[in-house]
Amino acid sequence: MREKGNLKKILSFLGPGFLVTVGFIDPGNWATNIEGGSRFGYALLWVVTLSTFMLMVIQHAAAKLGIATGKSLAVNIREHLPKPLTYFIGITVVAACVATDVAELLGGAIGFQLLFHFPLWLGALITVFLEVFLIIGQRYHKLERTIIGFLGIIALCYVAELVIVHPDWGQALPSFFIPRLNTSSIYIAMGMLGAVVMPHNIFLHSNVIHSRQWGIDDNEKKSLLRYERFDTISSLLLGLLINGAMIIVAARVFHGNGMAITSITDASKTLVPLAGPVAGLLFAVALIFSGIGSSVTSSMAEVNVITGFLGKPEDPRTLLYRVATFITAIPSFVIILMGLDTYKILIFSQVILSIQLPFTLIPLLYLCRKKPVMGTFRSSSLEFLAMLLITVVVTLLNVYLLYSTFAGGA
Repeated sequence: MREKGNLKKILSFLGPGFLVTVGFIDPGNWATNIEGGSRFGYALLWVVTLSTFMLMVIQHAAAKLGIATGKSLAVNIREHLPKPLTYFIGITVVAACVATDVAELLGGAIGFQLLFHFPLWLGALITVFLEVFLIIGQRYHKLERTIIGFLGIIALCYVAELVIVHPDWGQALPSFFIPRLNTSSIYIAMGMLGAVVMPHNIFLHSNVIHSRQWGIDDNEKKSLLRYERFDTISSLLLGLLINGAMIIVAARVFHGNGMAITSITDASKTLVPLAGPVAGLLFAVALIFSGIGSSVTSSMAEVNVITGFLGKPEDPRTLLYRVATFITAIPSFVIILMGLDTYKILIFSQVILSIQLPFTLIPLLYLCRKKPVMGTFRSSSLEFLAMLLITVVVTLLNVYLLYSTFAGGA
């Protein structure tokens, strides 16, 4: 009976980490993973492994900040950092949210186009409608279960695709752990990093973690913190497997046949003759659920960022809350109406996220180490060093990215 009780309690704490996972299995990932797999085969699988383990450290820190303070990262930044710095960080995070929405809405629109032959603008409009309805019209826990269901559908679609395409596991599995990088692959590798370690997801996790009851004193919170770790680690490992599957399918089908893929639509059309119509159908279905699910979590993060930095309550009944759920989607419609290259925009949006990362990681690092903020939950020396190393690595990779891009190496 006790084991059943413990299992029930563990399951009751699962959820916030899975929202974060849906957030980084978004259409921007599809673009960078397809590009990485089709151009470089299995060579960049290690980027997904590295970024996922980096994400485990980062998301755990964000969740612990939320548990310790009872406030999100956005609110903590506004309360504990100088106003000019707060304004700067807020602006860069909103820019990252815009880039995220571009990826999410374009992905949902492309999915509807592939499956139902809708024009892009209509697919994007449907995605926004579903996103706003799910956020404003549903209670949080019901919404959470819906999003986890979306994640399950995406995972099943890619498991089925792996069965269909028969990848070379002898090449694929070692590539998860053996780093390979050069000036021709740095741009895509950084895009993949930005597609997994996403700034808005860090803000989101620090906020949705409040959906669970963490107790009233530090000792009780510490005893329950292991449930947060299990939720974060298990959900992100699932994300690693799905992202890895995306690259493996692209490597096996496109790179293996010497195919140059220039858009998600082309990927779907090329997938059908090479892997069969079922593979194309699974691709479109997974893309729709990815676009809708990630747009919901992205908007949840945007609402928290906008209200948090402005010092306003996160109340669904307010006009600000309702406007914040879709305001950053406007640039997506502009891009669709302008007829820009959606595939390149998707990849570029992920690079923007990667460039913004240090401006999110450094405040998180500072706040988690600050005893007046965290109290007994203050980061240990080992946790601090791990986060510092991640921040330094991300920053150096961004410097290398900018050098490679402007030097013409990307």
